[in-house]
Amino acid sequence: MVKIRGLRKSFGPLEVLKGIDLDVHQGEHVVLFGPSGSGKSTVLRSINLLEPPDHGSVCVDGVEYGPGVAGAASVKRGRPMALRRKVGMVFQQFNLFPHLTALDNVALPLRSVKGMRSEPAMQRAAEYLRRVGLLERAGHYPGQLSGGQQQRVAIARALSLDPKVMLFDEPTSALDPELVGEVLRVMHELADEGMTMVVVTHELGFAREIGDLNVFMDQGVVVEQGSSELFDNPRNARTQDFIRAVR
Repeated sequence: MVKIRGLRKSFGPLEVLKGIDLDVHQGEHVVLFGPSGSGKSTVLRSINLLEPPDHGSVCVDGVEYGPGVAGAASVKRGRPMALRRKVGMVFQQFNLFPHLTALDNVALPLRSVKGMRSEPAMQRAAEYLRRVGLLERAGHYPGQLSGGQQQRVAIARALSLDPKVMLFDEPTSALDPELVGEVLRVMHELADEGMTMVVVTHELGFAREIGDLNVFMDQGVVVEQGSSELFDNPRNARTQDFIRAVR
């Protein structure tokens, strides 16, 4: 579903991604973890071109979106807007419109991106709010919702577009500890339903539970990757130090 080869990205003189390779198969749950500044979020944002790669191949659902690699000039290329119609993203800070209700926040992209009429968009938005357990809050504004509820609205909004891949960029990092569980519960349900997911998280317990492939990054490179066994028996010394420090 997602194939990354030789991905590089710099911000000014700082190279934050130094040649990343990553495969995400359909229905797979991939977790990116590591210290702050290791490049995890930049990988995620490169998948949907919020951060256009400087070099390398980003191929999603068989279509090339990155600058490409040598010998790939004839590969079918896609546009960013088409990419974002099939890749949903949930951010740290919710990014809800404060002047719109929960229902309207979910319905807006259905009208603007999918071109749906107002009534069908509202019906679909209500269904996805029900899916994340928030239908009774449909008429509430973001300021009337807890952080956990706002994040669940953001998840409903991304899901409503029927994406093939869901990206989660530290979705619980802005939440109070007691609100983390309600967001992770929704993500667990998505994983159980077979949604293809790439998750950046510091919640290593959650990563161990859902991660089919767990990828440890540091200083812009993939240091080590593997199944949940990685958390118990990391081979790389840097991975060992990080996991020991955050437990």
